[in-house]
Amino acid sequence: MHAHHEGSVVAESQQPVASTVSIDASRDLEINRCVMQLRLLVAAGFAMTLLSASLAFDLWDGLGNYDTTVGYAGVVVFSLVTSWLIWMLPAERGAVVVLTPYGIRDLRIGNEFLLWESIAEISAEESRGHKAIVLTPSPALRRQLCAIPTLARCAQDGRIVIRAEGLAIDFETLLRACRDRHAASSARTALQQEDEHGPQSFAVQVS
Repeated sequence: MHAHHEGSVVAESQQPVASTVSIDASRDLEINRCVMQLRLLVAAGFAMTLLSASLAFDLWDGLGNYDTTVGYAGVVVFSLVTSWLIWMLPAERGAVVVLTPYGIRDLRIGNEFLLWESIAEISAEESRGHKAIVLTPSPALRRQLCAIPTLARCAQDGRIVIRAEGLAIDFETLLRACRDRHAASSARTALQQEDEHGPQSFAVQVS
């Protein structure tokens, strides 16, 4: 599956896109999950399912009285998880994170589309070796968070966190794409406000 338009990142990417990739901020950016990571998880799921099956059929002697019960439980759990991961593999499952010139949507935390004008600041944060993009909501959006259950659950200290792990794009590229679109939206909003207030100011000066 190929990108439908310039600037898209598709699921067939074997590794996150390098930060040297140039991304046009005027176009939509659709980001899928990283297929390579999913494949590794599928392989691990198969391995754990086989290990659980060996415990269920008592192929290992002397491991304890509950190894058969644990084995059957493991077969059920790991087979279900592995099946779900296999279902997630095809690229046709669609994008996980969508960036447009007007806003951002992360389906991992909710279906809501956040407008850039409702985001006061975009910053980077690292905790225990994991990097994340932090969206600081504007006062208006912060008041609305309590009415959006999915975002309210994912909000940390009133901030919305977008994680790059598991995506077919590297952290620096994702951060730059968010900041570029946010800056372009702020400039566009400022220009619109200037156009709206310009004629009024001129009228006052003439009078």
